[in-house]
Amino acid sequence: MSSNFKPETIGLGLPDRCCEGTTGCEWDGTLRKVKAEPIFTQKVYDATLVNLQALSTVNNVRFTPNLGANARIVRISDIRCKKFFNPDNIHDPRNLIVDPDTILSGGQFVKDGKGKPVEVVGPDGFKSEKLIFVDTSDCDKEGEGTPVFGTQVVRIRGNVVVEIDAVVQTSSSRRRNVTLKANVPITPVELTNFFELCVPSVFDSAFLPRFAEFCNVLCETRLATNNISRDIDINPETGEVKVDLMIAICIACEKKIIVPVQLCVLSTGFPELSPVVSPVCTTFPSLFPNQIDESSNRPKPRPRLALEEEEFEDENIDVYEYEDYQEE
Repeated sequence: MSSNFKPETIGLGLPDRCCEGTTGCEWDGTLRKVKAEPIFTQKVYDATLVNLQALSTVNNVRFTPNLGANARIVRISDIRCKKFFNPDNIHDPRNLIVDPDTILSGGQFVKDGKGKPVEVVGPDGFKSEKLIFVDTSDCDKEGEGTPVFGTQVVRIRGNVVVEIDAVVQTSSSRRRNVTLKANVPITPVELTNFFELCVPSVFDSAFLPRFAEFCNVLCETRLATNNISRDIDINPETGEVKVDLMIAICIACEKKIIVPVQLCVLSTGFPELSPVVSPVCTTFPSLFPNQIDESSNRPKPRPRLALEEEEFEDENIDVYEYEDYQEE
């Protein structure tokens, strides 16, 4: 048996529940290795962030598991809420989603002739950006951007998952910790907000400006009146638990004006991950092509001929070193 075996480290816990990522980017801090690299990306010309909130009250929410006959809750340790998402069905109606709908004033979304806005691919890999056209000629003369105004309606619908950590006293007067759980549908909510964004010139560019908006949502919850006896009902015969809750829906929405640009960035090179060694294959293909610009091209050494190797074998002199010496 190995002397490194430590039985005390084995338990019921999950020591590896969380993890750290590996990006492959390493830099020793030497500026001599920093060089300029061009990238074709999207620049944010203007952005605004809006925080919204809504309240939803739900009654008689069924929680599981049942607590048993004549059980009662003596204390609530914690109440948690998180949005529900079904990874097996992105169109599951129970998924908690935020659906923003925006109308512009002072500008318009470019359409395809059938009344549908033209959408282009955003940094998320989906068609999440809309092309904007604004008459920017007046502000172009001043060297400034043109303001556009918008009205946004945010619709929230779906379910949230609520967990309650409770201390339960059973019929035998014993106490135990129980986590109650429920998948709770919230009341659909519509919220309205207004914003202003600055648009760069649509004429002095090869690309039309793009409008991008995205939202995220989280939830917070509590007992409706913060009283166990009023808000929690336990069936004395079956132990079935029903709870009255107040759920706060917290939304953050960001809107951006974006234009594709080419930037020169300082780079320390391209990341290379350390591969997992395979006992079968000796070589593996490259995942990315080599650079072809002039600064990255280095003259490769001329392969030695068999005659050259034999000629200088006794002197134990490398061919390339000898040629360099002759040139000097």
